[in-house]
Amino acid sequence: MHPAAAAEALIGWEVLVNGVGGRIVETEAYHHEDPASHSFTGKTPRNAVMFGEPGRAYVYRSYGIHWCLNFVCGETPGSAVLIRALEPTQGLQEMHERRGLSDPRALCSGPGKLCQALAVTRGHDGLPLDQAPFALRPGSAKGIVAGPRIGITKAAEVPWRFGEAGSRFLSRPFPRSR
Repeated sequence: MHPAAAAEALIGWEVLVNGVGGRIVETEAYHHEDPASHSFTGKTPRNAVMFGEPGRAYVYRSYGIHWCLNFVCGETPGSAVLIRALEPTQGLQEMHERRGLSDPRALCSGPGKLCQALAVTRGHDGLPLDQAPFALRPGSAKGIVAGPRIGITKAAEVPWRFGEAGSRFLSRPFPRSR
């Protein structure tokens, strides 16, 4: 499955890490031929998991500060879906303690916040998503919106950012259609 199709299909699914997590409400797709993808220039120690089997977690540090969780996917090596935001549903107390916040909308409304709330680190890199500590369950969305990716400079205009329509838990609102 192309990473853009996977990113859209994951909206509404539930992801848990050691029993803490929620519904996926925002994703971004990265294809191996996409100049914004970590795999675009080839395999490195940092992105090696992207070249392995689909269904694994690819975890990297963004700006040297925040961990980011991706799901390796695709029919060819080097593609992944960034999990940008969750609607928290399980383990809210743990998330509140890890993030130092009480507003549920702020707990997982961005890839770095999400990883901090779920205690995802580089130690999760390469782990299978269908085994502990992960739990991934199918779900559905009330509606899906798409738009340009955010937080990148290359190929940012590519409309491979997906979100649940009307969700209060997105990292940022989607641009309005014209």
